[in-house]
Amino acid sequence: MPPPRPRVVIAPNAFKGSCPASAAARAIASGVADAWPRARSVLLPMADGGDGFLAATVAATGGRISHHSVSGPLGGRHRGPLGWLGGPGPPTAVVELAAACGLALVGRPTPETSLRASTRGAGELVRIALDRGAERLMIGLGGSASTDGGAGLLRALGLRCLDARGRPLGEGGGALPRLTRIDRAELDPRLRRLPIVVACDVRNPLLGARGAAFVYAPQKGAGPAAVVRLERGLQLWAAVLGEGRAGPGPLTTGAGAAGGTAFGLAVGLGARLESGAEVVAAAIGLTRALRGADRVLTGEGRLDGQSLRGKATQLVAERAAEFGVPCAVLAGSLDPRAERRLARLGVAALTLGDGPRDLDAALSRTRADLRRAASRVCRLWDPGGDPGSAGQPTGVHHSRYFSTSPRTTSK
Repeated sequence: MPPPRPRVVIAPNAFKGSCPASAAARAIASGVADAWPRARSVLLPMADGGDGFLAATVAATGGRISHHSVSGPLGGRHRGPLGWLGGPGPPTAVVELAAACGLALVGRPTPETSLRASTRGAGELVRIALDRGAERLMIGLGGSASTDGGAGLLRALGLRCLDARGRPLGEGGGALPRLTRIDRAELDPRLRRLPIVVACDVRNPLLGARGAAFVYAPQKGAGPAAVVRLERGLQLWAAVLGEGRAGPGPLTTGAGAAGGTAFGLAVGLGARLESGAEVVAAAIGLTRALRGADRVLTGEGRLDGQSLRGKATQLVAERAAEFGVPCAVLAGSLDPRAERRLARLGVAALTLGDGPRDLDAALSRTRADLRRAASRVCRLWDPGGDPGSAGQPTGVHHSRYFSTSPRTTSK
């Protein structure tokens, strides 16, 4: 009697710079089919608030995407996507900050761009959603170019940020050290009745050594002087925006997401901050898919300490462990500390590639490497080509059994 067909849940995050989550899932599925032709693969591309958030939630609900002219992070105009969830319930619009005004739209980040970059484009998409009848809003935070605390987003919706002479501030976090007061009189009144869910991709607070400026602004081009200026601006932003208002404080977990945009949305608009990975997992039905699954494959470009602080890869691995389903993580590069944490869950980790190569070469081969790595994992799980029980084979739990490739690619 032939063994049952294995059911494999494939739920990767995007491999930044080379492969969106949907393409990564297809490549992994091809590798599973190479090793296990009888397998039934369930493709559930993941996201954690950044790149791919809009695509994952809209696709999972059978929704739709429209494109609109909005401001880029440094000014200018481009076509930004606005998602609409399908299914029952109130009309729900989805805004992905990375696609509206993210770092990928900057080109080459510099200290100057880190100070000027604004979230205005995301606010313009929110206004378009309101004009088109949105009764609920989901905003994915991640991949931001700016450290403006969400000031640009709120200004696009009518908030006025003023200096000591009552003059409007310029765009970007670099202008916030001149902030003296804000004027809410022209803030769009429709926002008062609009439930807003904010999907945060990190757990950092707004301020301090672990805050938005010190941890993430350098990734956006900021040098030491720019980081200090951005931190000072966020301090003033927190004091002025939060004065006399309820809501998360500047040290609240997740308030520093997307250069502090999470704080701005929570305090300025009463938005609810949630884990982006949890929001996406609920939308795509991850828990439901894991029931009865035989194996789980997930992954991302760089697996490091950030990956295991509330992001998509961690969530998939933890959920698989809860259900007792063997899980492997495929990564372009792998931090040993992250590997050890996964091993404690009984989750395997495999780096891509089969020999030394530089970053550009590795990025160009991500899809082919994912297919080959997925096939390799499946054969290690079951050399005969048909997995039997759901147990992890012969005690293999982590990448020292799976991989000899260098750790070259980036997140």
